[in-house]
Amino acid sequence: MIVNSRAPVRVDFGGGWTDVDIFAHGAGGVVLNATIDKYVSGRMEVLETGEGTGAREGLNVSYGFDLPSGSGLGTSSALNVVWLSLIKSRISSEHDRRQIAELAFNLEKILGILGGKQDQYAAAVGGFNLMTFTESGVEVERLTVSPETVRELEARSVLCYTGKPRLSGAIHENVWGAFRQGNAATVSALYALRDVALRMKPALLDGDLDAFAQLMAENWAHQKALDPSVTNKQIDALFEAAGAAGAQGGKACGAGGGGCLLFIAAPGKKEAVGEVLAAQGARLIPFRFEFDGLTVSVEES
Repeated sequence: MIVNSRAPVRVDFGGGWTDVDIFAHGAGGVVLNATIDKYVSGRMEVLETGEGTGAREGLNVSYGFDLPSGSGLGTSSALNVVWLSLIKSRISSEHDRRQIAELAFNLEKILGILGGKQDQYAAAVGGFNLMTFTESGVEVERLTVSPETVRELEARSVLCYTGKPRLSGAIHENVWGAFRQGNAATVSALYALRDVALRMKPALLDGDLDAFAQLMAENWAHQKALDPSVTNKQIDALFEAAGAAGAQGGKACGAGGGGCLLFIAAPGKKEAVGEVLAAQGARLIPFRFEFDGLTVSVEES
């Protein structure tokens, strides 16, 4: 038997950080994100040797990545979603996506990884989603974005890799340490990030991408207010260059500090924004949005 599994990574438009339990269980977190056609794939081959009572079974498992780790796009969580789907396929052909997402988060928690739940749920369910995180659980609202808006957003979005993986662990320790201490700037920024995600929903559904881009810029301002390590000289220079070339808004994906940056350009300015980012040494990542989420197929040998 051969099992193939694939899960997409995501771009987060607004509300990132508020999906972490430390904040979400008290205040309620909200994130708006979407999955893109960059994937983590897994393949598990069940090997049987011998016959009768002497038969033995082995597994050959391999993985593939469309993006480097530390991209800020949830690659590590997508890998855990894929791995768990392969393991569960040995038990049942049915795959509960929400259950796999929750198991992936719990696995990371056991491993001591301090993070949220948006990456696991995005990889599992796919598409555009407004996710709400509370102590009671995760609510995933699938957003029906018009095909015209999806095409325009793709035509105006510029995703680039800074060339430096972000090390989210240290940033998380800084931010949540400040939050626990009641640092006013950090606490205020987290509430503001949550509210930006809520305001993004109608802008996206109405197809008002100018307003959507401005909200992304607002999100970035609040994201930077969390801790100085969220940005650096290289990231600041890339934002300055992109803005001068026609980017209306942008943000660091995930925790920040490195990894990928996402910009929304003014109409007709995508190429110019991409050119200045590439000239600064960033690697452009062309993409389209995807709507399938986790997919698993089984081939009987």
